[in-house]
Order: sequence, then structure tokens, then C-alpha cells
Amino acid sequence: MQALDESHKVTGSESKKDKVKLESSSYVPVRFVKSLLRLAEKRRFDIPNILLNAGLDFNPLHSQAQTHISAIHYSRIYQQILVLLQDDNFGIPSGKGVSAGAFKMLCYSIIHCTTLEKAIRRTCEFIRVFYDAELHIVLKINENSVTLSYPYIKLNNSSKAKAGEAYGLALWHRFFSWLIAKPIDLKVVRLLSAQSPNPQNYQHLFGCPIVFNASENGIEFERSYLELPIAQNENSLKEFLRTAPYQMMVEPQRAESSELIANVRRVMGYDLTKGFPAFEAVAVALNMSAPTLRRHLRKEGVSYQKLKDQARKEAAIAYLSRPELSITAVAALMGFTDPSAFHRSFKKWTGSTPGQFRKDEFDLIDPV
Repeated sequence: MQALDESHKVTGSESKKDKVKLESSSYVPVRFVKSLLRLAEKRRFDIPNILLNAGLDFNPLHSQAQTHISAIHYSRIYQQILVLLQDDNFGIPSGKGVSAGAFKMLCYSIIHCTTLEKAIRRTCEFIRVFYDAELHIVLKINENSVTLSYPYIKLNNSSKAKAGEAYGLALWHRFFSWLIAKPIDLKVVRLLSAQSPNPQNYQHLFGCPIVFNASENGIEFERSYLELPIAQNENSLKEFLRTAPYQMMVEPQRAESSELIANVRRVMGYDLTKGFPAFEAVAVALNMSAPTLRRHLRKEGVSYQKLKDQARKEAAIAYLSRPELSITAVAALMGFTDPSAFHRSFKKWTGSTPGQFRKDEFDLIDPV
């Protein structure tokens, strides 16, 4: 495992010594663990149980002797707190009839489908059997297009509900794109809610026109996608579930992205608990020398540092799009030991503070 890249997480109060990366790639500074556990403590989570499940025999909050912790222990703590902060269904709206772990079982029930159409049909059937009617999704196939929608769900018109509508559809869109390993270009997205003061943000989320005040919440795309084969298997599914929902939350690679950039992003990975691999390691994984990779990236108009910053920005935006996560929680999940450092970094990436971005994006007020 790679140690966390500390260059974007060092606070103003930390010394230059703290900025030095660990010589070993198997450990991360204990302060990162403490920030997660303080968040868990604030939410009144069962910290002893979290530590027990992680295989840690001491509480970092009560120990001054330990300066570093193994990356695997950090990863186990991170994943537990991530699940506790959200739900265990990753995109299926929560409500009566939803049980923890259902999404995982759904994934295993569709991973051996031969085509996207069969996978979507089985998904609809699974949800129809195990979820209440207001949470069902319906597949409609027309001559040239397909609509996937929540026809029964009736949410109130609060900002959180509106964000939830868009978020749920975006996750299904990206989940099915992941299944076929190809971004599904949407033709239109329809939302029950009234038009947002910032509709362009919704358009950016989906990359297509948005229709507000619609009769249902749904996404529409070309029928030809249904014929594509499922590109994933049980091994890739295990990795997907280990880092979910991040892989569904980040902005998918667009068609105009070069194959090189897509491959670099693939090697960089999706697991924020491990940080980013060294540039030399990325070059080796792509079967080229570091100078050659650097030269090719320069031709694409990017650098490895820029790609890392883009990945951090996408992760931060993805987490901020979750209505139930506070900004403090997002900062901790991003690996920042000081929320103010996250504010500064996010403003550098986007030009807005996290709070202002969240309000402008989905008219959301930071949850307590």
C-alpha cells in the first residue's frame, strides 16, 4: 500500500519535518487516524468496536507514543467510518424496506449477466422484490432510446430532496457505466423538482440537458448501449465494493480524454486511503520510463501533479454532493487533519469554499 500523499494535507501549524514523506510506504501519520476518530467520536459511533474490527489494539486518541499507523489499519478504519457516515447501499434511496448490504448482494446477482440490458433488468427485478414500491426503478425501451426512472418516488421540494434525486440518478448512471467499462452518454435527465437557481451545475453533473418539473426522475440514453457486454468480473467487483461509492462518484472519463490519461488515472486508483502511487511506479505499470511518461503527459497538456489535483478535486466534489455528509466529515474522509486546510485547498481547486460550492451546486446547507 502507498502512504498517503501529504502534500495537500499539511496544515499551517505543522513543521517542515511533517511534510517529509515516510520512507516506508506501509505507514501513515497517526494524526490522520485521529482526525477520523474525532469525527466518529462527534457522531457518537462505537470507537472501541471500530478499532476492534480494524485489528488495532490501542486507541490513537489516547496514545501519544505512536506517531505512525500501518496503512492497512488506517484503511480499515476509514472504510468503517465511511459506511457509518452514509448508508450501505450506495445510491439506492434509503427508506423502509432497505436493508444494509443489499447493494452488495445486488452486484453479485448481476455480475455474470452477459449484456447491460440483462444486468439492468435483473437490477429492476431485485429492487422490485426487496424494496418498497416508491424505491423501484423502471426500464423503458423505445425504438432508439432507453429511459431508466424512479416513477413512483415522491420527494418533498427541499434542497436536500432535490440533491438526493440527482445524486441517486447519477450513481445509477455511473454504476452501469462501470459495468460495461464505458461512459454512457446521456441524452436528457428529467427531475421532479422545480428548476434550480443554478441549472448549469446539474448539467455539469450529467453532461446533458436537464428537464425540471418532470413527471418522474429519470435518465435517457441510446438503446445501443444495452447490447454491450458486461466487462467486469467477481475480482474487479471485489475491488469496486472495497472502494465504493467513490468509483461511482468521481466524474467519469469523457470520450475526449486520451487513452494515456485514462490509463494513468486507472493506475492512480480510486482508494483515497492509500494516497497516490509514486510517478515512477505509474511509469513502470504502463511499461515505460519516467522521462518518457512525463514527455507524453506534457504533449497532452497535463502533468502527474495536475492529474492528482484533479482527482482530489473530483473526490471532494463527489463527497460534498452527498447531502448527509457535513463539510467536517468530507475533510476527514479526504485525509485532512485540519478542516481549514481543506477549505483552503478546495478554494484553490475550484475558486469557492466548500460551503459556498455546496450551496451553489445543490442549494444545500451544511448538515450538522
